[in-house]
Amino acid sequence: MTDERTIAFTDGAASGNPGPGGWAAVIVRPAGHVTELGGGDPHTTNNKMELTGAIRALAHVDPARGRIAIYTDSTYVIRGIREWIWNWRRRGWKTAEGADVLNRDLWEELLQQVMRHGKDAVEWHYVRGHVGTPGNERCDEIAVAFSRQRHVELYDGPIGQYPLAIMDLPDDTAVPARSSSSPRAPKAAAYSYLSVVDGTPMRHATWAECEHRVKGRSGARFKKATSAGDEAAILREWQVDPSAVK
Repeated sequence: MTDERTIAFTDGAASGNPGPGGWAAVIVRPAGHVTELGGGDPHTTNNKMELTGAIRALAHVDPARGRIAIYTDSTYVIRGIREWIWNWRRRGWKTAEGADVLNRDLWEELLQQVMRHGKDAVEWHYVRGHVGTPGNERCDEIAVAFSRQRHVELYDGPIGQYPLAIMDLPDDTAVPARSSSSPRAPKAAAYSYLSVVDGTPMRHATWAECEHRVKGRSGARFKKATSAGDEAAILREWQVDPSAVK
C-alpha cells in the first residue's frame, strides 16, 4: 500500500423524494487520471442516491492504491458512517427510538466498502454544496442529469485534459453543527446558473459552462438558481435587469 491519496467527490439527487434520482462520483487518482461515474434510479430518495455515490466511488478504487478522501455535501452520509452506524449495529440495526434503520442495505454496503479499504484509510470531508467547488458542482450536474434521464458524457482520462480545476479543494471540510437530529432536506435541482463578468450577465444550462466563463475573471459573480423565482431574486440582488440576461 502506498501513501498516495485518491480524491473522490460524490453526490446524489432525487426529484419528488421519493422519485427519479441519480448519483455521481468524480475520482482523481494520484497518478493524475480522472474518472467520472454516474447512474440513475426511477424511484428512489436523495439519501439513497447520496449513499450510492459514496459506495460506487469506494467500490471503483483498488484498496492497494492507498488512502481515499471522499468529499460529499451530505451530512447524512458523513455522520452516519462516522457516528451512527456503530450504535445501529450494536442495537441490531435499530435507531435509539427502536425503529428500523432506513436504508439499512445501503449502510451495510457502505460499511463493507469502508472495511475493504480499511477504516483508517478512508477520509470523510464535508464540502458545502453550490459554492463553486468544481468537483461538487460537476457531481451535482451528473446526478441531476441521470435523475432526469438526460444524456451526460462521462470523462475518463488524464487530469491535464480535464476541463475543470478538480483539485481545487475546500480548506474547511468540517461538518456544520447540527440544528436538529433530522436528516437534511433534499437539495433542489438546478434551474439555471447565472454569472456576471465585466458587468455582463449570462444564463447557463450547466455548471461547467458557468465555471468556464467565470474562472480566473476578477470580480466575477456566479450562483445557482433553483427556480424562475429564485433566478429573478438573484438578479434583483445583483441589481441586474432580467431582460439583459442572455
